[in-house]
Amino acid sequence: MFASFFQYLRLFHDIPAADEARLTEALEVRVLPENAVLLRAGQVSQELFFIVSGVLRIVGANEDGTETTYFFLKDNQLCTILDSFTNQVPAAESIQAACATDVLVLPRPALQRLAAQLPYLQALIDLITQRTLLAKIQLRHQYQGLSAVGRYQTFLLRQPEVALRVSLRDVASYLGITQQSLSRIRRQLAGG
Repeated sequence: MFASFFQYLRLFHDIPAADEARLTEALEVRVLPENAVLLRAGQVSQELFFIVSGVLRIVGANEDGTETTYFFLKDNQLCTILDSFTNQVPAAESIQAACATDVLVLPRPALQRLAAQLPYLQALIDLITQRTLLAKIQLRHQYQGLSAVGRYQTFLLRQPEVALRVSLRDVASYLGITQQSLSRIRRQLAGG
């Protein structure tokens, strides 16, 4: 479980064996069933998550209070509510398991302690976070201006591994359409 975390970090920076041991000591393994909540809106984020397997979703409420999926994050990605984690303010969104998911958890105090001991660690986390944010923005831009059918087709092309693992309800919420509309679109595409 830890191997994928270190392989991921090594894409961006060399991690010496001694540092790997320190990080491993600070990490906690968490196995989550579908719909498990890692962070509720209104709480202050105290944990950084690395997704070993599965899918997490960032969830908020739209203007009429309806739950909306803002983003999906999958295997080999870091996840937290960045503003809450960084600035220690209540989160506006929640983090929830969209399917059975295994994560490694790095508590904020441990990260701060490790960042003081490993000078490159904070810059590494910042780099990964920045790249993840840019990727999210680029992905969301691809959906703008598309019809519901176009958004679903783009979702299938850009995030097929997510499409196979999460509920249709969550996909519909993410795409900004009703579950009934999504079912109709799926039938149309399958038939023709």
